Amino acid sequence: MKIRKIFASEDYLAVWIGFFILIVVSLLHFSNLDTIKEQQQVIIEKQLSVDETKIELAKVKSMNTPMGQNIKALVGKPKKWDVNPVESVYNEKSGISILFNLAKLMVALGLLFGFGYKLMGGSFSKFIISFIALFGIGVVAFILGNQIEVAYLGINYALWAIVIGIIISNTVGVPEWMKPAVSSEYYIKTGLVILGAEILMSKILAIGIPGIFVAWVVTPIVLVVTYIFGQKVLKLKSKSLNMTICADMSVCGVSAAIATASATNAKKEELTIAIALSMVFTVVMMVVMPMLIKFFDMPEVLAGAWIGGTLDSTGAVVAAGKFVGDTALDVAATIKMIQNVLIGVIAFFVALYWTVKVERKKGAPRPNPIEIWNRFPKFLLGFIGSSIIFSIIYSSMDSTLSSSIIDNGIIKGFTKDVKDWLFCLAFVSIGLSINFKEFRKHIQPGKHITLYCCGQLFNILLTLGMAYLMFYVVFPEITAKI
Repeated sequence: MKIRKIFASEDYLAVWIGFFILIVVSLLHFSNLDTIKEQQQVIIEKQLSVDETKIELAKVKSMNTPMGQNIKALVGKPKKWDVNPVESVYNEKSGISILFNLAKLMVALGLLFGFGYKLMGGSFSKFIISFIALFGIGVVAFILGNQIEVAYLGINYALWAIVIGIIISNTVGVPEWMKPAVSSEYYIKTGLVILGAEILMSKILAIGIPGIFVAWVVTPIVLVVTYIFGQKVLKLKSKSLNMTICADMSVCGVSAAIATASATNAKKEELTIAIALSMVFTVVMMVVMPMLIKFFDMPEVLAGAWIGGTLDSTGAVVAAGKFVGDTALDVAATIKMIQNVLIGVIAFFVALYWTVKVERKKGAPRPNPIEIWNRFPKFLLGFIGSSIIFSIIYSSMDSTLSSSIIDNGIIKGFTKDVKDWLFCLAFVSIGLSINFKEFRKHIQPGKHITLYCCGQLFNILLTLGMAYLMFYVVFPEITAKI
């Protein structure tokens, strides 16, 4: 593997940027270690009761130190407001404005992602100009999502970001100068690497047992059954189109579609149809599923498992999970991560099947096992890596100290907020990438729409059934700990 590929591909850059952010912030918070120890020692020396001591120790937080407050202020989001939207960025009573901090955050993220864009062969200056506009839309999305009545209805920044993007894309259109920074996967993958620091390995392992059934058992069943349905019932002429749509719908959207299209030598037009179907249905499901979850008062663990196992793209999973709640988001993202592992495996076995069965007469070369690695989503290694590293650090420290530095410092004082910013940028990018006029050219009433609808319906029902069975019947004790 060439050195440039390690540093100049989107997946790897997401890992490097995510790790860089985590390392810098962790070092800053751990610089408060002596101060935290001194504050805790003072409380212990007061000789309070056990319960009172626990309460007082819980108040010692790294994010409350001067350093911690500066870090949290940097990634602070617009505040709640009622009538005047200016209240979200400027408090008239205190005279405090967050605009300067927003500008600093925009510059910091712009430089980081712009440098990565440069490594990928793009123009740094063009990216920065584009990023400023993208970040501005993100700020507007946060402001609109924080209106008190709107927020009460559950309409948060994620939906606003997507809607604003769609409006721009389908009215005035996305100008060329704004396109360089429009990259949903770039921000989502980096955000997920950072999310790994919040999800300790104990949590992944707890979700992992039932999660494996939801992701690794349901996915191949849906893929195979839907493919057979397309060939035997719908009698699709193009096997490669059939397989690409099935992989897109059953595994994880665009990434799986691209991998499978490559494995089957699908035509560019066929890949476009699969991606177009995925994006349109994903937008609909991303909004409808949380509404159904809220309507039926579905438990967050079940909701997260359902979302993570059915929605096609990681960005949509995060958005829908965020609509429901933090627990749903964690479960959904983790199950999607478990499912993402299948991209390379599915691509390899599809390539193997295509070579041995479909294209044997054409004399196509047998697939190389290295295809598994080539298809594997590298950012997943960053997610797992950050989770393992923070799990080791957490378990090696005293529980009260780790809580003060990691839980109430690095995580609550930084990662949760910066992750929301990255997701917001991704959601804006998703909206800007959706142009219904373009989709109409490829999505015509026909068998491929029937295939996707039937396959997704089967996927939704089977995933929901498996999630309920695993999380609430077979492993209820695991669910209780999440």
